[in-house]
Amino acid sequence: MSERATREETVNVVWSGNWVAERLGVALEGDGELRELLGLALRRNPKRAHLLVSNVLGKHVPQRPSVVYGAGHGLGERVRELLGEEEARRAVVLGYAETATGLGHAVADGLRDAPYLHSTRRPVAGVAQAGGFEESHSHATSHLLLPEDGELLAGGGPGEDASTLVLVDDEFSTGNTVLNTIRALHALHPRERYVIVALVDMRSADDRDRLTAFAAEIGARVDLVTRNTGTVTLPDGVLERGQALVAAQEAEQAAQAERVRQAERAEPTGPAEQSGQSGRAPETDEPAAPVTRVDLDWPAGVPDGGRHGFTPAHRTELEAALPAMADRIAAALGGGARQSRGRAQSQVQVQVQSQVQGPVQSPRRILVLGFEELMYAPLRLGTALEAALGPDAEVRYSTTTRSPVLAVDDPGYAIRTRLVFPAHDDPADGPGDRYAYNVAGAGFDAVVAVVDSTADTPELHAPEGLLARLAPHTGQVLLAVVPSYTPAPVPHAQESIVLPEPLRGPDFSSYAPEDVGWLLQDLSDTELEAPTEEREEAIQSGGAHYAESLPVEYQPSAAYQALFTAALETSAARIARAVGTVTETVLAERGPRPVLVSLARAGTPVGVLMRRWARHRHGLDLPHYAISIVRGRGIDATALRWLAAHHDPADVVFVDGWTGKGAITRELAAAIEEFEAAGGPAGFDPEISVLADPGGCVRTYGTREDFLIPSACLNSTVSGLISRTVLRADLVGLDDFHGGKFYRELADSDVSGLFLDTVAARFDEVAGQVADEAKELLAADRAPTWEGWAAVERISEEYGIHDVNLVKPGVGETTRVLLRRVPWKILAKRGAGADLTHIRLLAEQRGVPVEEVDDLPYSCVGLIHPRFTRGATGADGKAVQGA
Repeated sequence: MSERATREETVNVVWSGNWVAERLGVALEGDGELRELLGLALRRNPKRAHLLVSNVLGKHVPQRPSVVYGAGHGLGERVRELLGEEEARRAVVLGYAETATGLGHAVADGLRDAPYLHSTRRPVAGVAQAGGFEESHSHATSHLLLPEDGELLAGGGPGEDASTLVLVDDEFSTGNTVLNTIRALHALHPRERYVIVALVDMRSADDRDRLTAFAAEIGARVDLVTRNTGTVTLPDGVLERGQALVAAQEAEQAAQAERVRQAERAEPTGPAEQSGQSGRAPETDEPAAPVTRVDLDWPAGVPDGGRHGFTPAHRTELEAALPAMADRIAAALGGGARQSRGRAQSQVQVQVQSQVQGPVQSPRRILVLGFEELMYAPLRLGTALEAALGPDAEVRYSTTTRSPVLAVDDPGYAIRTRLVFPAHDDPADGPGDRYAYNVAGAGFDAVVAVVDSTADTPELHAPEGLLARLAPHTGQVLLAVVPSYTPAPVPHAQESIVLPEPLRGPDFSSYAPEDVGWLLQDLSDTELEAPTEEREEAIQSGGAHYAESLPVEYQPSAAYQALFTAALETSAARIARAVGTVTETVLAERGPRPVLVSLARAGTPVGVLMRRWARHRHGLDLPHYAISIVRGRGIDATALRWLAAHHDPADVVFVDGWTGKGAITRELAAAIEEFEAAGGPAGFDPEISVLADPGGCVRTYGTREDFLIPSACLNSTVSGLISRTVLRADLVGLDDFHGGKFYRELADSDVSGLFLDTVAARFDEVAGQVADEAKELLAADRAPTWEGWAAVERISEEYGIHDVNLVKPGVGETTRVLLRRVPWKILAKRGAGADLTHIRLLAEQRGVPVEEVDDLPYSCVGLIHPRFTRGATGADGKAVQGA
């Protein structure tokens, strides 16, 4: 597809960003065709009100399939030229869900011989997770990487260097998501070269400099290939004014909808005009368009997309089958279609529009409508249909989406109308609304809805479902179902595995044997400790994962030990109240005999205390185990299998000490999904019960105050003399428990028993308060607010860190930073008192500045030194330079 042809398809008489630009002062500047490719819309978002809407992506704006495919394919050809023939054949292409799944696949086609994988938000039974990441600005759930070939992301064959990884997104705005993905994958599979591909590069000058620094940091070449370059200029206060404008428009549209409803009641036979925002169908004298199912005869064994990987062999089979599938769709469209209904002239985005006078016998304007992540299959069906029907028909392509965007029926606005319908693929994060934009009123004679078989559910066909929403706005609806591809599960003879028994004190830990069973393997005789600075440099450079080694155990000074003792005495009653409250909540909601499973190590003292409360107050002898979970690597699957073999998974209650930003909360939920998807026993509830939830990340907690929990002040000497857990491939096999060390040599410094006994001694004293607080909590709305995560994202950007994993909020996490990592600085809430005394002492001992700040939702936040190398600078507190 030529550049000229593309421009002819996207040019607008009125720029589809004028409405937003005029009201908010947003300016879009860039090379010649940027305004032809991008419009503007608004969304309700606490971080960014405006939305760049692409005219060639095929997501929000219906466009010719050949134009959409050509945009991605052309970028792929440019990458192929950049890499050269040999390296292009070895490259692996990774696209981002949901927006760039089709674009990434087209880029892979442009490279010709490259396999393709896209991230997904849909866990799939029997497929193990090879990685994953969060998209910090997204409203949706975590990205999962689920390749059928577990070595796909490693790249290169035996004895070969890892091949180039090509990452594809629709726009490159700040670069945070892509760079964080590279950082995570580089830690698993280091390689020498990465290529980032996007339709538009909208980064600021600072973000451009950051890409250069990032490449130097990981020691790899990072190239960028984009179609267009530009910037978005935002005036001061644009976020607040944008939010107010969205609220005003939504109120006006709600009022208009109410006036329409009143008019309908007064004149029931009159037609109803659909507002730009509405998802309900206008009344009409004609019956709704019929829905016809068309059998594609999709080629057996060819995946529906890149969720599990798509190989060059798959590409060859699909290309051969596309013409026949297009012919089946064309035959189904052939006759009996009525003229399109709706305001055909309201869609300025589609310029080449035929004016059909009177009824037609075959559809002329046809929309192929894809489904969320299922973008490539309907796109290629669209290109094939475009070729099959020739110039006598106008084929357009777009997809449904999770993203809520304001619709305004104005030629200068990119999202003119929206249809709203419930999700119909049983999403992992629960039910919710989904959207189809610029379909209503676009004058389509027929809509070909393409879904995968997982989404061909009763919800799709329900009276409020997608098909019913489409019917009033077109003359004919076809449903084409692509079989959902599920890789064959890797056989794993679980029945033949003899699972190890838990470790118990006094042989492993200083806790009594009945207090806790450790689902770990004993690595006490293995040298795992490394100097803190060496560990930090290795972790941040991608040379090692934090769980592959242990920090040298901090030995407290006399002054610090005295602080711990004083803090314990001062806070014992407060901790006892929180222990009692969370335990009573668990017993009320998960009783009568829950199985407590602590997340080692911080959760273990809390699990022991909860067990003691249940025994002291109710005479219950609850089972209690400690299990390993590792950020970025998931939970110990062998330990879960052991639990399922000895207890009902539904009885398991996961326990932790506190929440920070909620990373482990998310990690556990994703890990349980992955475990079940891989064929593990089902029924585990991923919800975590914690002593303190200052981050607002869980619904079962003792308190949401951020206060000093003395067990956070020390390492192993307050946790049964057990190290944090270890996960290293040469030490932990497929069916082994994760590892841990028992520091017997520190017995003289052990205060684990003192901590437990001091808190338990206050149980009777606080029993009355606990009863009242538990009753109030059980009746309250305890839904997670995720305030902590939002605060961490803000701090990460404000301080130039750009990695939420280096921001550790709350007293407990800040203490960990000072004890185990290389701290950069401490943010302390102005006026915070005794809870931070030990923080200030540790910071003084390590030469770390403490900055008093206002409006901090936590008592304190610890910042790990970003892009750490020994001798790194950045003392101004706002930026860091690599040494």
